[in-house]
Amino acid sequence: MTLSLSRLFRATWSRAAGIAGISLVLAAGALTTTSTAYAGGEEYFPLQSYRVGPYAAGGTGFFGGFIDYMQLINTRDGGVNGVKLTWSECETEYVVEKGVECYERLKAGLNGAPAAATNPLSVGIAYATIDRSTADKLPLITINHGRTDSTDGAVFPYVFPLQLNPYSEVSAIINYIGTQSGGLQGLKGKKIVVLYHGSPYGRETIPVLDILAKKYGFELTQIEVPHPGNEQGSQWLNIHRINPDWVILRGWGVMNPVALKSAQKVGFPANHIIGNIWSNSEEDVRPAGDAAKGFISITTHPSGTNYPVLQAIDQYVIKPGKGNLSDPARFGTVYYNLGVVNGILNVEALRVAQAKYGNKPLTGEQVRWGFEHLDLDNPRLKQLGALGLVQPLKLSCSDHEGGGAVRFQQWDGQHWKVISDWVQADRALLRPIIENSANAYAKEKGITPRDCSKDL
Repeated sequence: MTLSLSRLFRATWSRAAGIAGISLVLAAGALTTTSTAYAGGEEYFPLQSYRVGPYAAGGTGFFGGFIDYMQLINTRDGGVNGVKLTWSECETEYVVEKGVECYERLKAGLNGAPAAATNPLSVGIAYATIDRSTADKLPLITINHGRTDSTDGAVFPYVFPLQLNPYSEVSAIINYIGTQSGGLQGLKGKKIVVLYHGSPYGRETIPVLDILAKKYGFELTQIEVPHPGNEQGSQWLNIHRINPDWVILRGWGVMNPVALKSAQKVGFPANHIIGNIWSNSEEDVRPAGDAAKGFISITTHPSGTNYPVLQAIDQYVIKPGKGNLSDPARFGTVYYNLGVVNGILNVEALRVAQAKYGNKPLTGEQVRWGFEHLDLDNPRLKQLGALGLVQPLKLSCSDHEGGGAVRFQQWDGQHWKVISDWVQADRALLRPIIENSANAYAKEKGITPRDCSKDL
């Protein structure tokens, strides 16, 4: 995955409120733009996006939803308390080195508009920019992914694995398998295989799965699939030999449909494969055809457009021809809706921070305070038109995740159908593990953890 930093980057500088985008080529050492800031002030969101490469489906859907939500806020509401949102994209191709260079190019803001937060949607890029984000006092948002121990805000003040960290993800999956086995005690003696992407993201949950296997007595086999995942024949022959009760698929991009097709070839039933949060989109199942029918995955948000916020985006952004998606048929899909959810969380953090610091463009340090005091209950979600789309979240100095719950959905060949209520991770079990890991990181880096009891 290592590519030369001297290669050209692509960036698309998008102006808010439907103003035409400025396309430019971003080469090493060069960055120019002729755009001007709004007189009333703007808040800038630097986007380390990826629209090409093996993970383009995730990138185009997520960043499309994120941008369309910001366009909605500008067009319908005139910004956040009068502060317009602006953004730019720098193409990373999901490559760490490119993501780091994009971060360095964009972190200082745009035309006087301060940067609010970065949202790279990449574990590798997130890991590589944690220290930089902390030094620059710029929030790093890793919705549904990232370092699990960054949940502990006492050690990681600027990192936010919103909604679902990787440990919560696999804990909730094991809890669900327990319910399908007559209770957690029914896990004893079961065979579970975890097929994971060969990347920092894929390897993140290896230790906690070992802990869960020991706790509940199931037989665990963890099998890696090298990036990007389009060759899995030997892995599935091994799975066929093991003959597990369940397979947990921790995939990404092309790895997911290949896994489902490979499972069909060896006769493993799709309804005993559970995909994680990055194996749960339409783009993961449709290329697999009939092999995907019955496949189960987790989700923090449903697909579909039957939510007022999605209908507002359709009215103010999509129908007027300002939508970011190149394929309008993807409106309301899993990746797109995650981008909308991410937009809601970023904008609400900015709104919370403005209540403390004033209705003006804010620094990253001020926006961080907003994230740490984010409290989205059902009444507020209803006001936002996102009730049922976003789970209630309450963050704090010590808890940068705030949720930790998932629902399960099943692919019927055409659509995802939600098949469970919210399933909560075992946060009481996970918290000491998270704190031990965070404290080890603090010791390694010479960090003095904050005293969250003094947080205001």
